[in-house]
Amino acid sequence: MDVADVVVELRAVAGSFSRELLAADPRAAARRPAPQTWSPKEVLGHLIDSAANNHQRFVRTQEAGALRLPGYEQNHWVRSQGYQEADWTHLVALWTHLNLHLADVIARIPADRYQVPCTIGESEPVTLEFVIVDYLGHITHHIPQIRDRLASR
Repeated sequence: MDVADVVVELRAVAGSFSRELLAADPRAAARRPAPQTWSPKEVLGHLIDSAANNHQRFVRTQEAGALRLPGYEQNHWVRSQGYQEADWTHLVALWTHLNLHLADVIARIPADRYQVPCTIGESEPVTLEFVIVDYLGHITHHIPQIRDRLASR
């Protein structure tokens, strides 16, 4: 998959999965499968955090010769933003629009910036292109998790 494919797929996923999420029962979205396991709301919140962090990466890497950005402690981010108590429709809209915006941002990145090295947290450097492709992979990894949790009783 290349960057252009990510743009197309990200727009498609944002459109189709958001419709699926809006059709879900908000009570199911708040159910945790186990006490220490995220609810669908919290998983979607995690994806919102991922979008916010990757937005910084996608924009800042375009102006840098190399980029070093902090990672983030996902449990703290999810807990501190209160995704479990948030309105489901609001979370879905936020996730959807962040991803549609990111698709536009990614589409505007000049190809000569794809190989800019990015160091995130304590990880080894990777290219901006890798970060972009990996971002979509992260979303598609969590979609079945959200679906399963929405469907379970």
